Formats: sequence, C-alpha cells, structure tokens
Amino acid sequence: MIIESYRNKFSNREDFAAAELWSYFMKTMATYFQNSADKPLCYGEVEIDSRKRRRLRGEPELEGVLCETAFVGFCGTDFELMHMGMRGELDKKFPEGRNRLINGHEGVVYVPSQQRFVVVLIRGVDSYDPTRFTEGETYFEYGCDGADGLFSDCNYYNPDMLLPIPDGYVKDGKISLEAAKKLVFSDPYACMLFQLERMEDLGEAQNFRVEMAKRKCGEVEARREAKHHIFDNVVIFGLGTTGMFIGDLIKRKYPHANIVFVARSPESSPKVRFALSVAPAKYVQSVGNDKAALAKKITDALGGKASLFIGTSGSSVEHEVALKYGVLGCNGIYNSFSLGPKISFDTMPFGFQNHLIFGSINLRQSHMEEAIGLLLKSRYNEIVSLIDRDEFTADPISAYNDIIYSKGAPLKTAVIWNKQYIDSEN
Repeated sequence: MIIESYRNKFSNREDFAAAELWSYFMKTMATYFQNSADKPLCYGEVEIDSRKRRRLRGEPELEGVLCETAFVGFCGTDFELMHMGMRGELDKKFPEGRNRLINGHEGVVYVPSQQRFVVVLIRGVDSYDPTRFTEGETYFEYGCDGADGLFSDCNYYNPDMLLPIPDGYVKDGKISLEAAKKLVFSDPYACMLFQLERMEDLGEAQNFRVEMAKRKCGEVEARREAKHHIFDNVVIFGLGTTGMFIGDLIKRKYPHANIVFVARSPESSPKVRFALSVAPAKYVQSVGNDKAALAKKITDALGGKASLFIGTSGSSVEHEVALKYGVLGCNGIYNSFSLGPKISFDTMPFGFQNHLIFGSINLRQSHMEEAIGLLLKSRYNEIVSLIDRDEFTADPISAYNDIIYSKGAPLKTAVIWNKQYIDSEN
C-alpha cells in the first residue's frame, strides 16, 4: 500500500522518531495550488497532517483517518482556483499554517484501516445546518477551502465524513471503474438535490395563497399544489453537468414538468443528445447576440412563460433573458446557480410580477448519501473520459488548459489515481 511505502521511506528520519507522530504527520505526492503567476498548480511531495476537524456544530473535533485516493474527477472549481493562484488570491483558501492547497473534491478513496472504499463528504462546518451557513460560523471544504483534498496519494479525513458505498460494486479489493466514474458526481449531484429541495420549499411558500384563492381549499392542499405547479414550465439555461443533473432530478420527481434546456451546443452534439435521453425535454440552441429573439425561441418552445428559471451557464445572458426579456412569468422563481454573473432588474416590473430570486450553493450529508445511491443506478459513467495520471502530473497546468478544459473538452474528465484499487473490467 502507498501508506506503507511512505512509512518505510521516512522511518529513519529524526522528526519521525516518535511513533505517535505517524498518527498526525507524514508526506505524500500530490498536486497542489499556490500563489504564483507562472506555477499556480504543481505536482510534488507535500506534508499532510491529521489535524482535528468538526463535521457539524455541537459535535467533537476528530482527528483524521488516513485514506488512499483511488479515483478522482476534475471540477470547474479546480480550474477557477488555478486562476486565483495566478492572481495571488488563494491565501484564504490554504489550510492554516500552509502556503498551498491540495486540490480535488470529487472521487473515491480507500480506507486501509477499515478495508473499505468510501466517498468523502466534502464540507464540514461549525454550523448546525451546512445549507444555512451564516455569520459567526466557519466551514472547510476538502480540496476547496481550508482543507487538503483528493489529488494526493493519501490524506486524512474526518472519520464521520467517510460515506459508505452500497454493496455490489467492490470485488477482490477493487472497485468497479464504471461505478467510480459515476461516483465522481456525488458532490455536484448532491448540490442539485439540495437545489430541488430549495425550489420545492420556496415554490410552496411563494404561491400557496394563490392556490388557496384559485381552488378555494385549505392551506395544506394549497401548499401541496403550489409545490407541484412551480415545476410546470421550467427553463434550464446552461447544459453542463449541473444543468443536466437538475433536469434529471426534476423529471424523476415531477414527470409532468415541461422543461426546456438552453445552451450553445448544437442539438446534434453528444452532450445534448445524452442530456435529452436522461431528462426528456425540449432544446433551444443559443446562438448570436439577439437576446429578444432567444427569449422568443424559448417561450415558443415552452408554450408560454416559465414558472421556474434555473441559471447554470455562468453567463449574464441568462438573467437578462429571464428578467429583462420576459421569459420568467408572474409569480415565478429565478434560481441563480451560476458563479460570476451579476444580476440586475427593473424594479417596476419586478415588483408587480412578484418574482422571487434566490441563490444558494450547498448540501447536507443526507443529500450526498442519496446522491450516491441514485448515481450508482444511473448512466452518468458514459460521459466521463479518462486522462492518464502520468500525463496529468507531468504538466498539470497544460493538462487543465489544453485537455481537461480546452475547447471541445469532454463533459467530464477523471483520473485513475491508484490502479491497484480499480477494476477496469467492470
């Protein structure tokens, strides 16, 4: 095992003389971000430690359990962190006492002491509910913010944040490659489960009084109807994995939902064809700069105004089409899931049309546990492409720029980090 090889390698060093230090401090090979204009992402030997971390407020801080990385996926967050490093903006992201961050937050790790494969629950908080993080509370995210992540031979993770994988996907000490491909989506799919929950909650609260008046019914029935009808006409602007996932989840729970995907890719592209096979919907291609014409194409495809508009494209076009050009109907909800764009609106029609705009990006453990089960029964392995570990580590920056996030790149890229743990036949 990797852990044993590192133990043997450093066993004679004076600073490892005390046996109890092995439970706290060691070295590993990893990719890591740093503040550097020309080398914001590097691969090499780094120190890791099992500092105590808390899963939720009110729980004890626990030392980490040493795990070995088996399989990791690349996320757009990693790409953004690399650019933050180029601009020297990563100081607040580093673990305390470090000047670098081991990246990676999507994948599967092996726990030698427990002889099992797990998915790491990424976010821990000093908060009662991680989806309601607020002032005076703190958090960490493995591989993203304040805690080292999965692009390492081994690392320490809070033992209560090691989520089990259902039986049937591990054989002779190896996890199925196709299962591992599906599980790289555990974090974003869990985020979309939370988005669905939020849209249900807000849709119910937004419109139940309308339903009471229309149906002349009591509040319980009205709330049920309002939650159901907020998904009548849905626009999902952007067709990355998050857009695809939320469309999938809405269709699973609300088969009546009339969904229109909007993205720049041609309808004949493999990405669009796959998305429409997973979540039956209509599709509108966004081309050119005529936003009024695009808005008309969307409402024509939808057959009217949207009751729910979900922005996932990272482009300012989405909110302009929804709010300025009238795709979002009265009493509708605008869910801003994009990072980066600024939203503006004309207060006069906004107030009279009774729009609700919200944004929240988070998840609870229950969402990730549900995501694991749903993903393992899905086809999402079909959209994951592999890059060789040696090719990635030889020049991580070029790999990000020229392969993983290049124009025409696969929808999702992952890497087998430790071949001894992956069953490539299944």
